[in-house]
Amino acid sequence: MTPEQLRSFCLSFNAAVEDFPFPRFEEISAFKVGGKVFALTTLDARPLTVNLKCDPDDALRLRGENPGLIVPGWHMNKRHWNTVTVDGGLPDRLVRELVEDSYDLVVARLPKAERLRLDRP
Repeated sequence: MTPEQLRSFCLSFNAAVEDFPFPRFEEISAFKVGGKVFALTTLDARPLTVNLKCDPDDALRLRGENPGLIVPGWHMNKRHWNTVTVDGGLPDRLVRELVEDSYDLVVARLPKAERLRLDRP
């Protein structure tokens, strides 16, 4: 998956936006829904990686199945976040599933009124 494909996929979700919340680190893209981050990446980094929210049990399983390509979230809560290398080592399909799962987990934690607004076209 290329940086452009990653950006495009993250922005394809309902109400997703790209933000640059760290003034000292302008290159860090935070993809958010309802003001909450679901993907965090530096799109020009090599290797290309992305921090994604993950169910804790799934996080451990994924790390075990993909050593070196899925690791505990860098600068994040290691129980709930993984850092995923997305530029070639993993199937794009798996990367897309992980991004979608992260988005879904974040949406599920939003207040009900916010979730209802997201459901409207």
